[in-house]
Amino acid sequence: MAGIPTRTESGRLERRLGLADAVVIGLGSMIGAGVFAAFAPAARAAGSGLLLGLAAAAVVAYCNATSSARLAARYPTSGGTYVYGRERLGDFWGYLAGWGFVVGKTASCAAMALTVGAYLWPQQAHAVAVAAVVALTAVNYTGMHKTVWLTRGIVAVVVAVLAAVAAACLTSGQAQAARLEVTSGATAAGVLQAAGLLFFAFAGYARIATLGEEVRDPARTIPRAIPLALGLTLVVYVAVAIAALAVLGAAGLTQAAAPLADAVHAAGHPGLTPLVRAGAALAALGSLLALILGVSRTTLAMARDRHLPHALAAVHPRFAVPHRAELGVVVAALAATADLRGAIGFSSFGVLVYYAIANASAWTLTPAEGRPPRMVPALGLAGCLILAFALPASSVIAGIVVLAAGAAAYGTRRGRSPHRCLQRRSRRNVGGR
Repeated sequence: MAGIPTRTESGRLERRLGLADAVVIGLGSMIGAGVFAAFAPAARAAGSGLLLGLAAAAVVAYCNATSSARLAARYPTSGGTYVYGRERLGDFWGYLAGWGFVVGKTASCAAMALTVGAYLWPQQAHAVAVAAVVALTAVNYTGMHKTVWLTRGIVAVVVAVLAAVAAACLTSGQAQAARLEVTSGATAAGVLQAAGLLFFAFAGYARIATLGEEVRDPARTIPRAIPLALGLTLVVYVAVAIAALAVLGAAGLTQAAAPLADAVHAAGHPGLTPLVRAGAALAALGSLLALILGVSRTTLAMARDRHLPHALAAVHPRFAVPHRAELGVVVAALAATADLRGAIGFSSFGVLVYYAIANASAWTLTPAEGRPPRMVPALGLAGCLILAFALPASSVIAGIVVLAAGAAAYGTRRGRSPHRCLQRRSRRNVGGR
């Protein structure tokens, strides 16, 4: 990484990340294990309308990315939408965004770790999951430079694997353009549900905004990095979706246990199947690394405001990372004791609520503060809410329960300390204010 990092005031993180580093972290967050698995449930929902669902998810993601980028440039500190909601809408909305993110993404960390274990050593999936969490937390602990270096390597390999999948499928005799056509069986409700499921795979661009306190020249870098990372990811996703759909068709994709592995096998390249499975495991590692980054930085911001134990707000004096907020031990324990892959339906719901709050926050910006065109946050807010409630009922109910629990905890804490809000505001030192 070029340049000399600038150390901020005591207790703050260092601005180490340039444009390329920020884009790499965004790509590492988005081009993860989801692309190897998300197309099957999305096809079950949308049928032949899968590509329409992908397009709808991309539009909502673009609006969210634009709103997040403008807000991150205005408030270049750790915490992402937790900070934006707090500053623009009030403490409760910021807290609700942060609560949903930390709880949902911590469960996602455990689930992603278990995915790594399932691919690498199915018989010892929990042990591998714990080892993966411990190893990646150790990388994060030793500083952002090593994290970016590792993410760059993972992204390069995973993109190469996905390029091989797309090429193998599209150049085979099994690919048929007719399988891409939308038939009468596709419904609007199915397309929206597929968009909600696919949106989760795009959500990693928030990691760039969450790391705002560690980006050099954030007012210029973040608004460039977020759309660039999102655009590159969309190109990859469209190519892979078209390739898998052209070979398997909507019906075949619906039944696929491992969609991309099944696609290359059906395309007549069974020798690529082990490569695809290895790529999926590596992608899961990349997603886990990015998740730990995002959760720790939001935890840091909430701990600074004492919504979480204040001890978690510590920044390591040597490595300049929120070492206590890494939550690695907690995630490792979860991965060791429970299989959460079937219990995190609320995560998709929670991330859509998170971005709904981001769009509502962006709506309040003035032109002098860099407000995007009004249609962008309006469409993003409406899209998030529509996709959130288009998800399967179990995901919606679980998400509402988790958010309600957080709201109850906030109300209890506020009742015990009515002056804490004013105390927090007096301590803030947020960029752009």
